[in-house]
Amino acid sequence: MHKIYKAMLIILLASITIVSAQDTTAMHKLAIANNDFSFRIFRQLTGNDPHDNIFISAPSITIALDMVYNGAAGATKNAMAKILGIQDMKLEQINQANRALSTTLKKTDPKVILNISNSLWGKSGISFKPDFLDRNKKFYDAEISTLNFEDPTSANTINNWVNDKTNGKITKIVEELDPSMILMLVNAIYFKGKWTLEFDKKETHEAPFYLLDSTTKTVPMMTQSDRYLYLEDDNLQAIRLPYGEGKMSMYIFLPKEPLGLKDFLAGLNQETWAQMLDKFSFKEGDISLPRFKLDYSITLNEALEKLGLTNFFSDADFSGISKEPSFVSGVLHKTYLEVNEEGTEAAAVTSVMVATAVANEPEPFTMIVDHPFFCAIHNEETGSILFMGEITEPNQ
Repeated sequence: MHKIYKAMLIILLASITIVSAQDTTAMHKLAIANNDFSFRIFRQLTGNDPHDNIFISAPSITIALDMVYNGAAGATKNAMAKILGIQDMKLEQINQANRALSTTLKKTDPKVILNISNSLWGKSGISFKPDFLDRNKKFYDAEISTLNFEDPTSANTINNWVNDKTNGKITKIVEELDPSMILMLVNAIYFKGKWTLEFDKKETHEAPFYLLDSTTKTVPMMTQSDRYLYLEDDNLQAIRLPYGEGKMSMYIFLPKEPLGLKDFLAGLNQETWAQMLDKFSFKEGDISLPRFKLDYSITLNEALEKLGLTNFFSDADFSGISKEPSFVSGVLHKTYLEVNEEGTEAAAVTSVMVATAVANEPEPFTMIVDHPFFCAIHNEETGSILFMGEITEPNQ
């Protein structure tokens, strides 16, 4: 396990009194389960089109699914627990761990903004189980509202909430509300962090970025030199770029071969991630990184089904939500990412729509991120991966 991560975790556990020892153990267990889910669903998405950028926030997805989990029963509950990696945790532990994890993440670094917001939008006239609503309000701070799903303006109400919670970076999560829907659960995450060491804008210059089709495009390349946590082997270079006080970081993994990202991602999972983090060490060097931003949107139904989430989109048992026979009609995920000289701004929204059934200093390194790469925004204290992405073509 990452030595720095261990040290920071010890400091965290000694300093946070609002989270009990039992909650902390469950929180750490949930963070590992969420990371494992992150890599598994990311692997499903990378096979769609290797030329596309992919950027997800698995915590946004898992929080939304965990809220729905509070209303699942029978085979549906078992299938959800298995793909989320929480089958050996009781519902109360899962909920308490989510609350502890959200609280810890939001208070990690005073120089980093991290907002996690949840909401439930119920169809007017539908009676929902009080326990389901109470747990989501208590453990997830979910705002609970009722809407007339047949009113065309109701979608704007949800989209306005999304726009507000993501600081205007994601303005819409739904075009219209299907009258067959009875409930929409939404998670929104907003992140803004300034680099501990900002890039000097005067050093940014135009440089080529090599694409997967062997062509190039010109991108603004940011450059700086310092002492970094760094990893290099025969196949890749990797670097940690911290935000604020250093408790949040972006990790960048650059295969040495311009077309090597596919092989790197094929071997990426929770185990290999932890092994790589443990190998980082401080080293002087230079980093060149594209300035870019991107928007990403995906319907996760197919990816979740491939992971084994059966009887979720059909033949589902959500008897803990309401008396209405229901199933999940869609899981939508949208993200935003901007990386510039000052730092990083990122946002994610996930909506789950429930419908009625119907030693000596080594030589300095030079790392030029000029071909497809993988990146992850990581919380050093809890070990949570907040965002991860495959950047094949930086956009402006």
